[in-house]
Amino acid sequence: MHVLDTRATRATLASRGRFLTLVTLSYNSLEGLIALTAGVMAGSIALVGFGADSIIEVMAAGAVLWRLAADADLTRRVRAERLSLRIVGACFLALAAYITVDALLTLRLRRAPERSTVGIVLAVTSLIVMPVLARAKRRVAVGLASRALTAEAQQTQLCAYLSAILVVGLLLNATIGWWWADPVAALAMAPIIAREGVAALRGEAICADGCCG
Repeated sequence: MHVLDTRATRATLASRGRFLTLVTLSYNSLEGLIALTAGVMAGSIALVGFGADSIIEVMAAGAVLWRLAADADLTRRVRAERLSLRIVGACFLALAAYITVDALLTLRLRRAPERSTVGIVLAVTSLIVMPVLARAKRRVAVGLASRALTAEAQQTQLCAYLSAILVVGLLLNATIGWWWADPVAALAMAPIIAREGVAALRGEAICADGCCG
């Protein structure tokens, strides 16, 4: 009976994890589309970088859905985590490189972005939504003893940090005309994203759910 109860509890947690991940995937898809569109229209590197990060979050959420679907199969679970972490890690490093180069060029050429009310509203919304999702996913991750889900929850929390950086940069540009605040905000994103990418490529989050020897 204890085994059955444990399996039922794990199945319930996995189902809750899938729901939360689907919510994350849906929100980040919309967030990325809005951020990329608004960023291109306003010429905002930080906003474009934020949108690209959202697309990476979608990839991470898709990988976690794969992992949760294979929760009862050890071999499939390990393979899903290993492959998805390396893909996401490479994407994070590419994004960090893009943001760094583009931001430095903007500072050198003194290209001022237009004000983006849409970008500010989006960033503030994400600053509210992302910590709530991250906290809920961490609870499920603890119940499943899954570092794969824990890592994805940390990526969701990272999105909240990036939202805060973005809000500061966009508001400074919109209110007092500090055009350089946008590329500086983008540069502040780069090391955070790169650190996550290096950790993923090293596979540091792979063996946390008891799947490794």
